Amino acid sequence: MCDRIRQEGFDRTLTDKTGLVADAYFSGTKIAWLLENVPGARDRAERGELACGTIDTWLLWRLTNGRKHATDVSNASRTMLFNIHSLSWDEEMLRYFHIPNSLLPEVTSSSGLLAETNEFGGPISIAGAAGDQQASLFGHQCFELGSVKNTYGTGCFLLMNTGAEVPRSRSGLLATVAWSRDGRTVYALEGSVFIAGAAIQWLRDELKLVNDAAETESLARSVPDSNGVYFVPAFVGLGAPHWDAYARGTIVGLTRGAGAAHLVRATLESIAYQTREVVEAMARDSGARPPVLRVDGGASRNDFLCQFQADILGIPVERPAAAETTALGAAYLAGLAVGFWKNESELARHLKIARRFESAMPESRREEFFAGWQRAVERAKGWAK
Repeated sequence: MCDRIRQEGFDRTLTDKTGLVADAYFSGTKIAWLLENVPGARDRAERGELACGTIDTWLLWRLTNGRKHATDVSNASRTMLFNIHSLSWDEEMLRYFHIPNSLLPEVTSSSGLLAETNEFGGPISIAGAAGDQQASLFGHQCFELGSVKNTYGTGCFLLMNTGAEVPRSRSGLLATVAWSRDGRTVYALEGSVFIAGAAIQWLRDELKLVNDAAETESLARSVPDSNGVYFVPAFVGLGAPHWDAYARGTIVGLTRGAGAAHLVRATLESIAYQTREVVEAMARDSGARPPVLRVDGGASRNDFLCQFQADILGIPVERPAAAETTALGAAYLAGLAVGFWKNESELARHLKIARRFESAMPESRREEFFAGWQRAVERAKGWAK
């Protein structure tokens, strides 16, 4: 379906309106597929018998016992159906995908009295809702123009605050709504890396090279480098900035001297290389390189990865004391809505950096390693086509 969108030239309209690219990663084509392929789904949707939404929509629906069918602007902006300029469901996109408007939730701000729940013994305000990565950006207190965070989860997600202007990417990044509160909307550039921590899980669950993800740090440190081995973990294609759905996982540079520790190290390094690709794309789009990268997520607990990330980027990496930054951002949005905190400035006292990793790698070595990565990526592209 995404191939057809590109063949018809509709991908340009899609990007202009939604900030996204024609990729199966997003939900618009999935909703369209369900309506076309599940018997009776379209008829039921047109009769108003079905509802659809993102995970926050489902949570609101359940917490209000079906009284509230809503989503916030940041989640809506990930569907391929939402116009990030007008902040509304886009009629042209809905017509193109043959999706009835009645199926979709009401769109609200990210911070405000969205609903009340009585599921816990009495009325409790639900006052904050945001997409995972946008909430993480808020949790890191990336309130300044150009500030950047990266979440190392199953995938990697880098966001840069671009302020009140809808960003235009020429480098394969997405434009997204970061959050909306007090009548003000903030936008962000995003780079989505599909596979990060999932590659470490693969080492553990499929190759049995480690029993626990934490073991990868000591194994990676047991060798001085990857011995020329590069692992491109394109299990489900490549995300930003390549957007190649037909790329596949590739290991190159193997010699008889390569062992388990080298592959483990190459896997951790691949996460940092993919992050650098996105940071460079952000620098091209914004005209400024970020002075520091704030990080969170499960893999950010790996000191080797954080140090290599600082080395390969050439900028410091900061890891906050609060590991659950996404949940923290949602809590900040809710707390601001009900007056628990007065403003964003008051949140500053909660920001504590647990560790700062300074870049220590010579530039020539950094560029040599990264050039090797770029060669490896080219060999992974288009494999399944």
